[in-house]
Amino acid sequence: MRFVAIDVETANADLSSICQIGVVSFCDRGVVQKWERLVNPEDHFDPVNVSVHGISDEAVAQAPTLPQLFEELQKVLSDQVVVHHTGFDRASLTRATEKHGLPRISCTWLDSAKVVRRAWPEYSSKGYGLANITQRLGIEFRHHDAAEDARAAGEVLLRAMGETGRTLDDWLVRVRQPISGETRRRGGSRSRAPIAREGNPDGPLAGEVAVFTGALSIPRREAAQLAANAGCTVEDSVKKATTLLVVGDQDVRKLGGHEKSSKHRKAEELIAKGQPVRILAEGDFRRLLEIEGVGT
Repeated sequence: MRFVAIDVETANADLSSICQIGVVSFCDRGVVQKWERLVNPEDHFDPVNVSVHGISDEAVAQAPTLPQLFEELQKVLSDQVVVHHTGFDRASLTRATEKHGLPRISCTWLDSAKVVRRAWPEYSSKGYGLANITQRLGIEFRHHDAAEDARAAGEVLLRAMGETGRTLDDWLVRVRQPISGETRRRGGSRSRAPIAREGNPDGPLAGEVAVFTGALSIPRREAAQLAANAGCTVEDSVKKATTLLVVGDQDVRKLGGHEKSSKHRKAEELIAKGQPVRILAEGDFRRLLEIEGVGT
């Protein structure tokens, strides 16, 4: 049994702005090999992202761009089962390859967060983030270092396989099935406000609490419903429970020193206090939903 686990870090809210990639190879006994590279995203570094992972534009000034190291990355990932924790890393790599006109890497993706939600019932709808589940399992790692995050995701999968008795092939099938015996769909059926929605508990992003800000390409109610279908609880304002802020693409492009919305600034304040809030461009969010099989 062999697989690889991947994690990426980004320079800003644009998922294609990859500045670090970590890939760790596993067999049934554990880690076999680590591959980690800094990447020059040829893009600006948002101070919020730098505060999370510690990588700055100076650190990647002499690093290769993604096209320059793509052949090497292809060799590491091609024809492998590639494990990632939540869909963001897969979406990030997809967006970056599309941006540079690079070919799709032929591999089989496996989301270890979906494994966690099915392996341990107490994490079926929340608490399945990498930091929380590794603490529960006693897995030590340096969060927001790409290779360390990748290693942690792989070890979580190994632990799930050991505790459930399911093989890697079993999990490739199980993650495509409903979490429980029946598929419950509450997304949008009990709207608490014009935008607020309860998320589909079987959706791939269940447990995420999303807020939208800026000029979106579609009506905000429509965006909220898409997010709810994917599992997100949608709120009108940024609060302590918020985990995802989706920013209109035009607003993301203006972030280099320009004014940010009050929701955006509030999210950054929460990040500075250690809250796990992810800021994501609308286009990246919709691409993530497409990858996860949620209609857009």
